[in-house]
This record gives sequence, structure tokens and C-alpha cells, in this order.
Amino acid sequence: MKRAIPLRKRLLVRLLITSVLVAMCSVAATAWLAVETTTRAIQEEQGQVLAEDMDVLRQLSGYAATHRDWSGVEKTVRALSEKTGRRIALTTPERAPIADSATRSTALPPRAAAPVDPLRTDTFTEPGAQLSGIDPRAVGPYRLTPAERTRVRQLAEKRQSCFANNGVDTGITQLPSGRSTLTDAEGTVDAGQVPTPCANGRLNTPTTTESKALAELTTLVSDCLGREHVELTSPVAVGFDFSDRPMMRTRFLETPTDQRTGADQAEKAGECIDRARRQQLAPYVAPAAELFLGQGDRAVPRFDMSTANKAKVTGVAGLVLALTVAVTALVATRLVRPLRALTHAAQQPPEQHVRVPVTTQDETGILAVAFNELTERRERMEAQRKAMVADIAHELRTPLTNIRGWLEVTRDGVVDPDPELLASLHDEALVLQRVIDDLQDLAAADAGTLTLHREPVRADELLEQVLAAHRLAAEAAGVQLRSAVDGTNGTDGTPWVYADPVRMRQALGNLLSNAIRHTPADGTITLSARRHEDHVLFEIADTGSGIAPEDLPSVFDRFWRAEKSRSRRTGGSGLGLPIVRQLITAHGGTVAVTSQLGVGSVFTLRLPEHR
Repeated sequence: MKRAIPLRKRLLVRLLITSVLVAMCSVAATAWLAVETTTRAIQEEQGQVLAEDMDVLRQLSGYAATHRDWSGVEKTVRALSEKTGRRIALTTPERAPIADSATRSTALPPRAAAPVDPLRTDTFTEPGAQLSGIDPRAVGPYRLTPAERTRVRQLAEKRQSCFANNGVDTGITQLPSGRSTLTDAEGTVDAGQVPTPCANGRLNTPTTTESKALAELTTLVSDCLGREHVELTSPVAVGFDFSDRPMMRTRFLETPTDQRTGADQAEKAGECIDRARRQQLAPYVAPAAELFLGQGDRAVPRFDMSTANKAKVTGVAGLVLALTVAVTALVATRLVRPLRALTHAAQQPPEQHVRVPVTTQDETGILAVAFNELTERRERMEAQRKAMVADIAHELRTPLTNIRGWLEVTRDGVVDPDPELLASLHDEALVLQRVIDDLQDLAAADAGTLTLHREPVRADELLEQVLAAHRLAAEAAGVQLRSAVDGTNGTDGTPWVYADPVRMRQALGNLLSNAIRHTPADGTITLSARRHEDHVLFEIADTGSGIAPEDLPSVFDRFWRAEKSRSRRTGGSGLGLPIVRQLITAHGGTVAVTSQLGVGSVFTLRLPEHR
């Protein structure tokens, strides 16, 4: 009677429940991720995070441009962190901490947001930065004294008044160095056509501080030009240029003598000026650092979906869920169908030997193949069992019938118990004893109780003993016996095995007896032993009738005979070769056979070599 499987324990139901849960979690996670991603995308699109990052970088770069080191930057970092609600950390290029708004134990983000170097500033993040990448707030030795600032301011006011008298409106802008300059509404320096009365050049004349700094810069530029092999028609001079932007810029005043390479040398000269500027300003600015930005404690604004968007998300989620359930049901049905076939086949009576069709190549298909192989093996073993019982009955019935018959006629006085009759009865008893002993050996081997008394055994001595025991039988059959062993010319070269010598003589004797029975007169049987890698190979080769290829897989089956018509007296009991296989397996070895009809057979025993 088939037992009904509860609904909750069915594989299809379990797969459906699991798939639904996974789908629901996936949909929920996808919706949450979409909301979070949309929130961050909108925030970044509005430029809030980017603007804050640029402002933090600008302020820290300004601090570095106006301080020789980072010793007092902790206060600035914390103020920026409180303002932006983000974590701000400064480290050296080697990741040594300089300042951090978070605790020391907090790990840094995996990558730095930007480098902080006033001598190599991004011109897009720092307004007014020179094309060479120098922060305009890094003035160093060009910073004016209070007296110089006052004097330059007065000159700027006079020039502004002159511009106004000539109809040009300007304003006064003070540069980071303290120098005052005129700008128009668009922020350019001395923009427009300068009125002739105002073009006296006094405002743009370097002060004493600036002249000293320019002289130092000129020396550095000259040294660089000399290293770059730039030839000049006159000594180098470096001055100010306020024609483009309200910032201080140095420029090269002379031109090279070689006009064919003038452009290249002018480019080298520009590189020398930038290099010299950085070299001159380096002692007055803080060393380069790495800026790390984190989320901090600031909460990200939630994204409030509209009713329409909520309906869309709900509809898409429902569609995905329905699609997932449908696909899961289809897949589960395809998975369960072969399992049902296996279950149905397994519930049939064993004697029917039901097979199942193999419809897939996945794990279920492999299981079906294994089930069919198991069924075939069980069917084969059942047939062998029945044949073995019949063979055992036959092997025991024949000698028992002969013994019983002769005993009955002797008891009735029909035949006298002469020596010839007793010898015949003794032979029948020996046949019975041999069959029983063979069956007992096989039973012990099957049960794992076969006892072996192992000892080191020389291969040549073992073969000689077996040959001596069967030499008379071979001579009676007209068969010649030969032996060949590796290393027999020297004691050290003879192969040894660690085995039970009695069981080994029994195994080799069974093979040799079998070879004598199947080898015609004037035939040859060769027993040999040789090394092969870490094993010793015993071979029994005959020139007998051979074995058909289709019979080779059954050679070691119990009660199997190559010729079905052979009797137990001429063909043996059919247990010799199975005993050989069991004995060699118990020794940790293997047995194999190769044969060709009309040529002969070779049985090979492979045993581990004893060293």
C-alpha cells in the first residue's frame, strides 16, 4: 500500500514556498535599493555633495597655502566636519594621520577623495589658481609688509580716481599677498583701454619685498635654464603680469637666440619658471597631504515616492512575484516528474526488476542511471544466486548419489566390498570434501574472516613448489612446464612478496590445474614472476584452447565453466578461479586474464613487492 505524502512535505510545495520567500526578499531588497540609489542620485545631481567636497578641499588648500605645517589644522577639520556633517580626515601620502574628525580607531575610507597640495592645485576646484597649479593664496616671500600695503593701496586709489575722471568705473581688489589692484565689473585687472593720464606704471612697480623675492626667483630660474641648456641673448629677468586675472603671475621676458628651436626653449623656460616658483614657495606652505571624506553622522534625506510611483513599484513587484512563482512551478514540476518515476519503480516488487527512463542529464538523470544499474546488478546477482544453488545441489548430489548407490548394493549383497569399490567410494568422498572446502573458503573470504599467515616469500621458491606439486599431473597430460623469475642469477635481484605461502600455493595451484586441464598434449605452460614498478607480477601462460571474448567477464564467477558440457570430473567444480580472486584480493592484489581462442590464456596476479 502506498503511503501518502503530507502536502507540507512534498518537494514541489517546499520549492514553491522557498521561491516565494526568495522572490519577496529580492523584490523588497530591490525596491529599497532603488529608493536609496535614487535618493543619492538626486542629491548628487543637485550638486550638494560635490559642492561641499570642493569647499572642504578649497579651505584646506588655503590653510596649507598660508601655514608652514599642519600643526594647527585639527580645529579647522572639526569645524568643517560640524558644518558639513561628514567625516573629514587628513593623512600624509604614507597614510600617517594628521587630523581626523572621527576617533583614531575608525578605519579610513578605501580611497582618498583628493590630494591637498597648494603647489599643485586643481584649477577647476580652486578659483584663481594659476595655470601651473599653484594656489594663489600661497604667496610666501611675496607677502607685503603693512607699510607697503598702505602705500600700494594709496597708489590704487589714485589710479582708480584717474580712471573715474576718464569715464572708466573700476574697483579695488586686494590679492592674498596684500597688493591692491584695479578690477572692472567683470573682475579683470586694469581692464579696457587704460587712459593715457593714468598709465604711469607706479601701481605695478614691485615693492622692496617683491623685488627681493623676484631676485631670488630669477636666480632659481637661471639655474634651471642652465641645466636645461637654454641659450639667452641677455640675462634672465622675471616680473609681474596683471593683464589677464586679478592674481600675481611670473613670466619669462627674454626670447632664445636660436629661432628654429625658440618654441621648444620657450616651453622649457616656462617649465623652469613653474619649477622655480614651487621651489621658492615650498618652505612657506604645508607639505602635501591626502584628504579622506566619509559619510559621518549626517542622515541622508529620504525619498518620498508619489502615489503614482508607489503604484508602479507595487505593480512591478507583483508582476515579478507572479512570474517567479510560475517559473518555479514549471521547473519544480519538471524536477519532480523523474523523482516520481523513481519512487514508483522503487515501490514495485523486487522480482519485477523495474527500470526507469533516463530523461535528463542532471543529478536526477544520474540518479536514474544509478537506479537502473543497481536493478541490473540485483537481477544479475539473483540469477547467479539461483544458478549457484543449482550448481551446489548438482555438485553435491552426484557424488552423494554414487556413494549411496554403491552402499545400498553392497548392503543388499549384490556387490562385494572389494578394494576397487572402496577406492571409488573414497574418490567420491574426496570430491565432496573438495567442493565443501572451496565453498568454505569462499564464505570466509566473503565474510572477511579468511585468516592469512603472512611472511616474506621468495617468488622463485614459491613457483618451484607449485611446479613440483603439479609436475606429475602435467606429465600425465603430456604438457611441458616452464618457469622464469627475474633476478634468479643473483640473490639480491629476486623479487619477494609478503604473503601467506600456503594460500599463495593454493591460488597458483588452482590456476596451474586449470591450465593443465585446458592445454592439449605437447602444449606448454609457463610460470613466471617479474617486477613491475612497486609490484610483483605472477603470470601463468598456457598454449591451450583459450577463452572466448564474450566469456572473459564471467571467468571469475562462481560455478562458471567455459564448456557447459564438461562434468565436475573433467571441468572442475567452477570454484577454483573465484577462490583465486578472493585470495589475491585478501593479499591486497589483483588478478586479470587475457586470452585468445586457439592460442592460449595468460592469468596475471599482481601483488605488492616486499622490500
